[in-house]
Amino acid sequence: MSRAYRGLVIGLLAIVTCSAFEAMAVTTAMPVVAGELGGARAYGMAFSLYLTAAMAATAAAGSWCDVKGARPSLLTGLGLMTVGLILCGGAWDFGAFTLGRMVSGAGAGFMIVPVYVIIGQALPAALQPVLFGWFSAAWVVPSLVGPYVSGVLAEHGSWRWAFYGVAPIVVVAVLFTWPRVRSLGVPEERSMAAGEGRRRSLLGLTLAVGVAAAQWATQSSADPSVRDVLTPVLLGLVGLAGLAAVLATIPRLLPRGVVRVARGLPAVIVVRGLLTLAFFGAEAFIPLMLVERYGLEPSIAGLALTGGALGWTAGSFVQAKGWLARPTYLVVGPALLGACMAGVATVVATEASPWLLAAAWAVAGMGMGVATTTTSVLLLDLSDAAERGRNSASLQLADMLGGVIGTAGAGTLYSLLLNPDRTPGPGVFAVLVGVLAVSAFFGAVAGSRTRTPSPVVREAGRA
Repeated sequence: MSRAYRGLVIGLLAIVTCSAFEAMAVTTAMPVVAGELGGARAYGMAFSLYLTAAMAATAAAGSWCDVKGARPSLLTGLGLMTVGLILCGGAWDFGAFTLGRMVSGAGAGFMIVPVYVIIGQALPAALQPVLFGWFSAAWVVPSLVGPYVSGVLAEHGSWRWAFYGVAPIVVVAVLFTWPRVRSLGVPEERSMAAGEGRRRSLLGLTLAVGVAAAQWATQSSADPSVRDVLTPVLLGLVGLAGLAAVLATIPRLLPRGVVRVARGLPAVIVVRGLLTLAFFGAEAFIPLMLVERYGLEPSIAGLALTGGALGWTAGSFVQAKGWLARPTYLVVGPALLGACMAGVATVVATEASPWLLAAAWAVAGMGMGVATTTTSVLLLDLSDAAERGRNSASLQLADMLGGVIGTAGAGTLYSLLLNPDRTPGPGVFAVLVGVLAVSAFFGAVAGSRTRTPSPVVREAGRA
């Protein structure tokens, strides 16, 4: 917070706060939104399509930042986020609401990549882990206030104000960030030409369309009303085409070695994807299970998300202390997340106290804070200046792809496991969270491959 960095830091924290309010408002209000707008069967789509749009924007933003600098992408993202929030607040049916979520997702994709690039350009390496810890702290106030306020609005007022109220934060972010960001130019050394940037943007769009097709086919296969119109064969063909598009584009958008979990940066990106698959897939259903299984009010159920966010913040500050080697954090964090998610599944299955569920979720958040913040720090450590945009986009793509798979997969599994009367039994949520926990444990295995040789050893190998 010295004079040289204060304005920039406040602006970047405002951007993260904007995203935090938006995420908390949506997750807490979603049970009421789905009920009012008739979106019960498409519950998971509001989350997964947000991430799908964000993936397309993220791929374009990485190229854009490496060619033109961070400023154009950042302003575009902030503008789209505002438009998406207004669309969600004014939605007349669940389809319009989902469209607003997609626009917000595109804004998030264009917004988050330049944040990483700006940090790499404007802050010394010693301050970067601290700022990433502060980013997690920027979720604290939204996490403390957002879920409860959103729940109260959904119960006693209108859930729409949970979206309208976030838009002013975007204006604050622009006002604080712009004075410093406008002075940042393009990278001195470019890792790609404009033509290559356009090709990567097209690949990102192909990836997003493929993911959207695959998740629509998967979700629709569990919906009897859709199966009566479209044959299972047609749904299967759409799903396979989407999956083929994903498999064809992912290796070209992510660094070499991701598929085989090569040591170093590829392993870091794999860990990030597995973490978000597990955590966000389960988080989307935490309020729903507390409302459906325990009969809690939305405002009270939303407090479980607050506990998870507080744990995330605590874990982020733990990693900033540097008590352990950074690759070690990428083993400990995912393992802690997986163990706590297994605890959540046990609590739901045995119908134990919901306070135990909330406590387990708070510790799960700590595991996420330790691990995800560490992946951000290692990304900048392992990236050249000319490739910060591309590598930052790769990390965010893995982050979002994991979230899409987690939320869409969990939503489909939830639809398939529902009783004939459409009421979820305790086993539904237990199976759902238990399956997602497996991804976290695989993340711990991948985390053991993030350690790279020291510079001396690398130089000796080259010799």
